[in-house]
Amino acid sequence: MSVHFTILGSGSGGNCSYLETGEARILVDAGFSPRQIRQRLATLGRTPENLTAILITHEHGDHVAGLVGIAGKLNIPVYCNRATKDAFEFSLKTRFHCHLFDTGASFDIADVQVDTFAIPHDAQDPVGYLIRTAAGNFGFATDLGYATKLVLDRIRAANVLVLESNHDVKMLQDCPRRAWSLKQRILGRQGHLSNEAAAEAAAEIMSADLRHLYLAHLSRECNKTELAHQVMTACLQKIGATHVQMQIATQDVPCKTLEL
Repeated sequence: MSVHFTILGSGSGGNCSYLETGEARILVDAGFSPRQIRQRLATLGRTPENLTAILITHEHGDHVAGLVGIAGKLNIPVYCNRATKDAFEFSLKTRFHCHLFDTGASFDIADVQVDTFAIPHDAQDPVGYLIRTAAGNFGFATDLGYATKLVLDRIRAANVLVLESNHDVKMLQDCPRRAWSLKQRILGRQGHLSNEAAAEAAAEIMSADLRHLYLAHLSRECNKTELAHQVMTACLQKIGATHVQMQIATQDVPCKTLEL
């Protein structure tokens, strides 16, 4: 049975991905409005009513904005850790039916296995995921200040990797609309990966098994798709990773669906 994967959108204004296997239909994060999530799923011929689960990485609004209108109204099971649940229930002022896990634990959803791991970000208990399917492993590592040894170890098993490439350092430093404190937060060890840091992480975990790489969570103001593409392309060429197919996820339009 084939597996289908689509990043419905990724960036500072919202993040949401869709993974479909023979038995499971899963969202990773729900950071758009319920209407936007519904519309983007509709481009795939899918509806929120048929979702099996929603996995949440952390409680920031660009990852949970659609939870009330999707999980809350439709009673879709939400998977997260306790600290994340408490944080988004407080901010959204709604209680949810959640399957709680301890960070670092693994669990099954229908025919997939989900491995969780800690990431360094300024949230309560943020996590990344490695979702193991019969067709291949899907890694998610976004919203992290730096790639820890643990993160690298966990995403090394991915055949498909969603990796943050948030900002160009010079563009961020020169941005007149960002306060100095915000710049320091983004550049810090609990902030976001730059294009160069993403390339370094990709080089560190590269293997013949990694076939598809998505650059995600690009900043609208402090990055450009051509810059992120240029930096990662140069890295892949330098290390001889010509087998890797790279795509850049955008905020406004879903990526082309990948079928494994």
